Amino acid sequence: MRAVVLGLPLLLLFGLILGPLMITFIISFWQKTGFTMKPAFILGNYLDFFSGVRLQVLLRSLWVAVSATVVMLLIAYPIAYLIARRLRPALVRPVLFLFAVPFLVNYVVRTFAWSDLLSRTGPINSFLIWAGFTDGPVDWLLFSDFAVYLGLITAYMPFMVFPVWLSLSGIDQRLVEASWMLGEGPLATFRRVVFPLSLPGVIAAAIFGFVGAFGEVAVSLILGGTGYQLLGNAIQSALNILHYPLAAAISSVATILMLVLIFTWARLFDIRLFLGKIMGR
Repeated sequence: MRAVVLGLPLLLLFGLILGPLMITFIISFWQKTGFTMKPAFILGNYLDFFSGVRLQVLLRSLWVAVSATVVMLLIAYPIAYLIARRLRPALVRPVLFLFAVPFLVNYVVRTFAWSDLLSRTGPINSFLIWAGFTDGPVDWLLFSDFAVYLGLITAYMPFMVFPVWLSLSGIDQRLVEASWMLGEGPLATFRRVVFPLSLPGVIAAAIFGFVGAFGEVAVSLILGGTGYQLLGNAIQSALNILHYPLAAAISSVATILMLVLIFTWARLFDIRLFLGKIMGR
């Protein structure tokens, strides 16, 4: 009875998650005919994707996602370290709640807010002119790589604090104290004890940041401009011309890449140790 009660909801959940992915993967082999498509088994959609301009979009998306993830980790790790190892326990939950507050507002709205702040007539340019740093509006603040990276970092970096904090807060303080008693200084203790033990959270945060940045649509369109193409925009462009098999092929490549990252993390680290603090173990 227990297997039935728990199995049916899990089966339904897997169906809702894996079903659309399987349908997308199947459609990626279909053939486009005019304004419709017909069942087939061809590799033309993948060949179209891995050639020409779309390949450049893929490479750019990989570079932007990787570099943005590195920057987000460099910001998120010190914040998570201070919360886990230096902040008083009574203040931990309120501070973590502050990092969750931005997610109460739709990220598209937040992206449009950045667009207004970075525009030629926005408050940032107005302040720079008023303070005498520049004689006129700074054009590179908006519709540039800077604006895209700023949008990605502010959109996904707060989310990356949580897995790093979880991993750091689960480290047994006795291990750190043992390192001190053996004569290691704070820097050596961090390098040899704290950081290696926090790697599961770091990798999990990196996956979250990479997946978000790799499939981004709104940030690249609003802050990068119509000519700034990332993988999400390539999928949207294929949908706009009703080329559903090509859009499915691009989506399948992105999904496979993300699944490889997740399974690699699951193989390298024991998720039970990573979630031990939540599970009370």
